[in-house]
Amino acid sequence: MRILLIGNGAREHALAKKLAESARVEKIYVAPGNGGTAREPKCENLAVESQKDLLTFAREQGISFTVVGPEAPLMEGIVDAFQEEGLFILGPHRAAAALEGSKSFAKDFMIRHGIKTAAYQVFHDAAQAKAHLQHVTFPVVIKADGLAQGKGVEIVDSRETGEAVLDSFMVEGRFQDASRTVVIEEYLTGKEASIITLYDGEGIVVLNSSMDHKKVFEGETGPNTGGMGSLTPNPYFHGSLAEDFQKNILEKTLAGLQAEGLQFKGVIFFGLMMNEKGAYLLEYNLRFGDPETQGILELLEGDLCTIFEKTLKGELKATDIRVKPGKALAVVLAAKGYPGSYKKDIDITAYFTRKFSQVSVLAYASHGQDERILSSSGRVLTLVTHGEGEAPFTQIEKVLHEVVNPDLFSRRDIGRI
Repeated sequence: MRILLIGNGAREHALAKKLAESARVEKIYVAPGNGGTAREPKCENLAVESQKDLLTFAREQGISFTVVGPEAPLMEGIVDAFQEEGLFILGPHRAAAALEGSKSFAKDFMIRHGIKTAAYQVFHDAAQAKAHLQHVTFPVVIKADGLAQGKGVEIVDSRETGEAVLDSFMVEGRFQDASRTVVIEEYLTGKEASIITLYDGEGIVVLNSSMDHKKVFEGETGPNTGGMGSLTPNPYFHGSLAEDFQKNILEKTLAGLQAEGLQFKGVIFFGLMMNEKGAYLLEYNLRFGDPETQGILELLEGDLCTIFEKTLKGELKATDIRVKPGKALAVVLAAKGYPGSYKKDIDITAYFTRKFSQVSVLAYASHGQDERILSSSGRVLTLVTHGEGEAPFTQIEKVLHEVVNPDLFSRRDIGRI
């Protein structure tokens, strides 16, 4: 089988590595890929990024199926385009992708189908949004309606701070059109969980739960990032909380998708807040999360290619998913200064020339130069491992001590808070 994998991050590196384990897979083309995927067995980076060129490549090369990593191609309708050509592709069509691409659309969907979520209001006008702040109980959450690379959410604890965020989002266009409309939402406290599932158009099957760490600094402080690490499974997602999620979120989401004709073959990522009142849905993503995917695939047993095939055929069952015992720890190494301005072209070759028996090294956007791998993004690497008890933490620390790069930093409390 030949597989086309779209994306250039550590999430795609993890997917490529796992797919390559299948004896049924002959070749994985990663478009555009990164310096790490270029070194993986069976993998070849592909300097093709436009939807038209990707479609032509898939058709001419006899690609068995395509997997889309990042959100942007999904919002642009790449699934619709591939399906019109009779090509298999894992991901939501454009109409369903609005569940991730528009916070207001997603919240309205939740309310229509009785899905537990925080109270909210949508605003298209900055003055009206500011007026609303006079009547709320702080803190509140202000969310850019569109895609903002995981950075379009601000928790504000005063009217003054809220007005400044609204000006940044709606007036100054901090995230361009994505923040011209905002959702102002009730602030929920508790523990967050990321639940990544596969939807085959008939049912939703949970892969695993994960605990993501969004803040840049230890103790969950500082600005939001794309994610600084994850622990899988989420230690707080069990018992009555898992049952509440199944009954009041997953099953109602499935019923809503079917009622509204939003069947597709792909990923549904449920972002949850859990507290003494149960599980609440914060958001949907319609693709694999990062860095949660790195840990989830670390624990996944069996053939990922076959799992994706069953998803595409509408034949996936919960019994198809088996996981290893213990836990997976994923720790992100980022360029100093991230998520603000940061250095690029950091030499990360040493992480790939050294062999770590228990830790996988996964690259974010990066490029080769001579025999070196140089970074191209703020998040640079994910280190991922699994085991029982303290073993995952010890294994990651060992790598961090063996290879020291002064241009990179990581949080040392991932999975411990």
